[in-house]
Amino acid sequence: MSELAADEALPEPPRDIVPAALPIVLALVMLPLSGSASSWVTLTVASLAMGMMIFIMASGLTLVFGLMDVLNFGHGAFIAVGAYVATLAFGPLAAWMQSDSLLDNLAALLPAGLLAMAVSGALGAVFERVLILPVYGQHLKQILITMGGLIVAEQSLYALWGPQQIPLPLPGALRGSFILGDIAIAKYRVLAMVVGLVVFVGTLLVLNRTKVGLLIRAGVENREMVEALGYRVRRLFLGVFMVGSALAGLGGVMWGLYREQIHASMGGDLMILIFIVVIIGGLGSVTGCFIGAILVAMVANYGGFLLPKLALVSNILLMVAILMWRPRGLYPVTNR
Repeated sequence: MSELAADEALPEPPRDIVPAALPIVLALVMLPLSGSASSWVTLTVASLAMGMMIFIMASGLTLVFGLMDVLNFGHGAFIAVGAYVATLAFGPLAAWMQSDSLLDNLAALLPAGLLAMAVSGALGAVFERVLILPVYGQHLKQILITMGGLIVAEQSLYALWGPQQIPLPLPGALRGSFILGDIAIAKYRVLAMVVGLVVFVGTLLVLNRTKVGLLIRAGVENREMVEALGYRVRRLFLGVFMVGSALAGLGGVMWGLYREQIHASMGGDLMILIFIVVIIGGLGSVTGCFIGAILVAMVANYGGFLLPKLALVSNILLMVAILMWRPRGLYPVTNR
């Protein structure tokens, strides 16, 4: 067998496009079953928007597990904290939130979202140093101690704000829908899709195209070698945990506005759904998490429209079907 020439590029591994095509196939299958084109478009856009918000929340968890091998059952705490912080930030910006100008609305949403990410990221740093650091590599202890952290965070929010649901109305310019003939597309869903795509593309670029991403992935594969080169892997992992927590906080803001209300247990209520997405995606794969979130949202919306009685178990059925087909998820990146 002849050797490759020195200037010849190495062959690229084959790309697996089948999982990426699943949302498209599912949408096309549902087209004749939706009754009308307008219903199909409405359901599809709602699914994409919901999927993007779920992805934002789940991406932090899949990063932490895939890169750090940490089972963080307290991830929901950062979702709730982000939503509450944003609600506090919206108070002084009420005039901009109620304005019919999109620029005014974005001028309120941007600082509130950034503040929510900053506080959630800072809480994640404390969480990692105090709770996670002593139990690295011990999955059972990680589950127990992070669940305890989630309970403490929820009860703290209950103590500060009470058990009642707090309204979080949409900004003025993002209420209502775009009307295209018989098709109505909610304005906020368009914003949610844009934010979700930005998070997805940004995460992939950082992991695959930057030195920090290279060091993080190298630290996962061979921590001792990276530390021998003078880099502190522990600090890199702390940064990953903070970013994952910050993304959860951003997802909490987006989800709170989507539901137009928040409560202390909202993060805990979403944890089962988020773990389903992470498992379907492949335990650590950002791309798999992205596709898994869209599939979960599509099954929930299409299933709720066609078979409302199966809506509560649709996500479990989807996970079972995916794991029967691919036991390690759509795009597995680990052997776990």
